[in-house]
Amino acid sequence: MKVKLTRNHPSEWHHIIFPTFAKGTPVKMVKDKEEGDDYFKDWLKVKIDGYETFVPISFVADGKLTREYNPTELVQKQGDIVEVIEIVNAWLLCKNEKEQIGWIPAEIAVSIE
Repeated sequence: MKVKLTRNHPSEWHHIIFPTFAKGTPVKMVKDKEEGDDYFKDWLKVKIDGYETFVPISFVADGKLTREYNPTELVQKQGDIVEVIEIVNAWLLCKNEKEQIGWIPAEIAVSIE
């Protein structure tokens, strides 16, 4: 499925290109979710191999990743078209025209197919 972005996504983590973490990599909780924090509903704030980031709750069991995971967000502009690879907890894992893969919030995307 392809989507068009309705606004820019600069990414708060734009200065970090995360490595891909292997299935089984240990995950350490950074903090509990704050009350009323629905933006990252069903995501955990964690440290993985020294990187502080977010990970979907469903990707963690017994303190380890249950699958390969890369938390890098795609920096994209309003009007850009990207291909959706996967939808997880109101975020889209996408590939852009440069073949870069990363996350974009679903709320800024509309289907064009």
